[in-house]
Formats: sequence, structure tokens, C-alpha cells
Amino acid sequence: VFLLQKEFGQRFGHPAPRVRGRVRKMKGTFSGGTAASLKATMAAAAGNPAALDLLKNPFSLTPGFEGPRQPTGHKPMVDEALAGPGGEGVWVAPFVMAAINTRNVHRSNFLLQHAYGADFVYDEMLITGTGEKGEAIANAVAGDKSLGSDKGPKPGEGPSREERDAGFYDVLFLGTDAAGNTLRVGVKGDRDPGYGSTSKMIAEAAVCLLQDATGTPGGIWTTAPAMGDALMKRLQANAGLSFEVGAG
Repeated sequence: VFLLQKEFGQRFGHPAPRVRGRVRKMKGTFSGGTAASLKATMAAAAGNPAALDLLKNPFSLTPGFEGPRQPTGHKPMVDEALAGPGGEGVWVAPFVMAAINTRNVHRSNFLLQHAYGADFVYDEMLITGTGEKGEAIANAVAGDKSLGSDKGPKPGEGPSREERDAGFYDVLFLGTDAAGNTLRVGVKGDRDPGYGSTSKMIAEAAVCLLQDATGTPGGIWTTAPAMGDALMKRLQANAGLSFEVGAG
């Protein structure tokens, strides 16, 4: 999103007020610790209405600021901004990490003094395809409750080294404005998104803070305002990520 907004501003003179994050392809799995954290969080929120409201609020990490209404991304739908090879509608489904990622993107915008705009709208969903098959997959994804069940891996269990190395992801970020301007940014990673790739990103972020972003003060930061371009360079050079900018 940081890269898309920078490029959008350079091309069109203003930030993109609407950005969609769309997972095109992904291979990975979750660990028992992730599942346990989710179940514990939901159990705690169930008995605490204030905590539940906080979890539902897309601006929970932007104290004192409430932006425009955001898409929930909770239900399968045909995404009007996407089109299949023949111009047909493309189905999208809820993305498991959206509730966390979207909050962090809004915090980045907040810490960047609303460089993405105070009217910024952002969501993330999973592309499942076109036609009846795409719809069926989207409904299956939306109905999958395995992450919160007791049948998955236990804490301490997770993907093997081979599974982590075989993982990958391909995410599209699509920025648009009211004038019809469009810009796409593709992000690809060469390992399991939850563990193989994330571990490399964390390591590079730590080195970046020590060697490149030395002027970043203490605090609760997200990567865009804390490290920006310096981290992107490291991720491409050392962490198996690629970023591709192209017109819509």
C-alpha cells in the first residue's frame, strides 16, 4: 500500500482514496499457536462487549481518528473492480488475515499524517475465480471454520521446513480514484506467508532499524512510517519479495 500510494501520487497528483488488497494465489498453513491465539481472543471478547467493539473497529489503532465507513469483507461477493479474461465478474471471499492487516494499514496512514488521505478506504479479500466455480469456492472459504476448531494443530505444532519452503503468495493491490485513474501493484513472496516469509521480513526489519532507519524514535510503529523505502529495498534484496508496479 505504501508503494502504491507513492506511485499513485507521482502519476496522478493525489493519493488513491480507494485501495483493494486481493490475494491472487497463496500456499501456506497455520500453526497450533495461531489457532490457540484466535480462540483465546474470541473467547475473551465474547464476555467483554468493549473488547468486541474494539476488534470490530477498523480504526482501533488510530486513537482520536475515525475515517469513513470501511468494507467488512465478511461475505463472498463479485468484485466490480476486477474482471476475468472474458470480462466476467470475479468472485472474492473473506481473507483470514484481513482483520489484522487492515488495522495496521490504517495505522500507517495515521502515523504518516494521512498521506493516503483522511478519506482512505481499504479492504483485503481472497480471489476465488469466475462463474459458478468461483462462487462455490468463495462460499466454501467463507464457511471454513477449521482455524477455530479443535481438530487442527496443537500449540507447538505447525508447518514443516519442507512445507514452509514450498509456500508462496501473490497479492494484488489495486488503487482507484473518482476520476477513473487506476494503478496496480503486485507483491510476491517465495515462502510460506505465515512463517517462512514472515520470519525473513522480521529479520530484515530488525536490521533495517539498526542500520538504515536510525532516526526512527521509540514507539508503536508500523513498517511504512518507520522504515519505508529502506525496508522495501532490503525485502527485495534479501527476503525473497518482489514488487511490480503497473497501470490498471
